[in-house]
Amino acid sequence: MHVTFVHVYVLQESIGDFIEATRENHEASIEETGNVRFDVLQDPQDPGHFVLYEVYQSPEDAAHHKTTDHYARWRLRVEEMMAKPRQGIPMAWLFPA
Repeated sequence: MHVTFVHVYVLQESIGDFIEATRENHEASIEETGNVRFDVLQDPQDPGHFVLYEVYQSPEDAAHHKTTDHYARWRLRVEEMMAKPRQGIPMAWLFPA
């Protein structure tokens, strides 16, 4: 499994627009071959902080995600909404086996 936590910090005035754009990206991403999970989380203590929890069956499946039209649309749409650059943190899969 290939897991990435993507931390995104969004400008307060853009939170609603970011959620809508990310919902569209989520809905298309979960239909991708190799996608296991694509969760969108919002920090209750900091509503402008989001974490995208992305799980793909392989690094190749995760790389393919970044070549999709829906990802390109999302990236362009949310670019001006970000308070700082997003940070993707790859994680090692341990459990369940």
